[in-house]
Amino acid sequence: MSPGPGADSAPASLTSTAKISTFSSLRVRNYRIHFLGSAISNVGTWMQRIAQDWLVHTLTGSAAAVGVTTALQFLPMLLFGLYGGVLADRFDKRKLLFGTQAALGLTGLTLAALTLGGVVNVWHVYVLAVVMGLATVVDNPARHAFVSEMVEPHLLRNAVSLNSANFQSARLVGPAVAGVVITTVGGGWAFLYNGLSFLAPIAGLLLMRTAEMFPARRAPRAKGQLREGLAYVGARPALLWPIVLIGFVGTFGYNFPIWLVAFTDRVFDAGAGTYGLLNSLIAAGSVAGALLAARRGSRRMRFTVAAAALLGVLLMVAAAAPAFVVFAALMPLVGLVAMTFQVTVNASVQLASDPAMRGRVISLMMMVFVGGTPFGAPLMGWLTDEFGARIGLLAGGAVCAASAVAVGLVLARIGGLRLRVSLRPGDRGVTLVPRDPGELTPTA
Repeated sequence: MSPGPGADSAPASLTSTAKISTFSSLRVRNYRIHFLGSAISNVGTWMQRIAQDWLVHTLTGSAAAVGVTTALQFLPMLLFGLYGGVLADRFDKRKLLFGTQAALGLTGLTLAALTLGGVVNVWHVYVLAVVMGLATVVDNPARHAFVSEMVEPHLLRNAVSLNSANFQSARLVGPAVAGVVITTVGGGWAFLYNGLSFLAPIAGLLLMRTAEMFPARRAPRAKGQLREGLAYVGARPALLWPIVLIGFVGTFGYNFPIWLVAFTDRVFDAGAGTYGLLNSLIAAGSVAGALLAARRGSRRMRFTVAAAALLGVLLMVAAAAPAFVVFAALMPLVGLVAMTFQVTVNASVQLASDPAMRGRVISLMMMVFVGGTPFGAPLMGWLTDEFGARIGLLAGGAVCAASAVAVGLVLARIGGLRLRVSLRPGDRGVTLVPRDPGELTPTA
């Protein structure tokens, strides 16, 4: 028998009737401390991403080597991601985060020492990328699930949205700061800042008041917990199909660096400044999307599916953009919709999960979302190289839209709905309506 729901699984309507504003979760002291610590650390994370790619390219002169570094960071999540979820469900998430944040900080400090000491080699970067990936295997599910222990259930979606806004805001600041640091004093100082920046979230964990938290019931140590997590998701359409959808969208639709590089170089014949501008426009839209999502207390599944479909349509429209100004104008919208979709899936999956299973559910979601990158990115890259940037982007958008339609139809069938198309004046053209009783039972 699965354990009963903990305090954080109470329906929102039973917890609070207060209207949720954009920054409601920041009124909670523990979450506010977490948010501030994450803001400092997230800037360091983005600085290290830029400095690390630049270092590998400088050491090897090879774009493929940069890709290998990224793949090595993703590989542990793909191979061991579900085990990280088991650990997050079994142990105290706050204590796990002490260990994972310290490990991530030490990788930054080690890379800083090697770089500033002038002895760094590319294999050092590869090894540290694997270490970061292994730490992330546990850190990702523990950190995501820990949000529900800092805020009440009715604030969970808001807190998840603010976390996303925090990370995307750092994406606007971190790369710019990294560029200045690399140019003026060298990339080693960017690694040093990142390593030291993890002191902020660690201090935040120490300062939290445990009496004001909402701890989930931890799963006892037992055999078959990995299979139990997979079976749990497989038996619940409200979990299974959003995870399937984010797997398709993440694998084929979140390949923005590939497409932006190709459009910048081959379609618009521009340079690195234009590439940076397009990335900043997407990041700005992502921040806006996260903040807009933070204002909403709840979302229906159809909104999540519609967001995925709209993202696909926007990507296909961008593929046909006749001029740079049109393409650039679409990028904030792409970022906004992509982040709205990501936030709604994340929050919906957490809210629909039993607290004792939440770590395993989140780890599965992150595994299919992030772990698909080593497969989707090369495929989208090949399509873009072989058939052009417009075809590559069009293909990615088409997969997003098609997967959204397919998942939407499956969920409608499960919910006893059917698609109705009406051309009569005053009627909604396309809508979902309950099936007739005769459609729900087999006829002789």
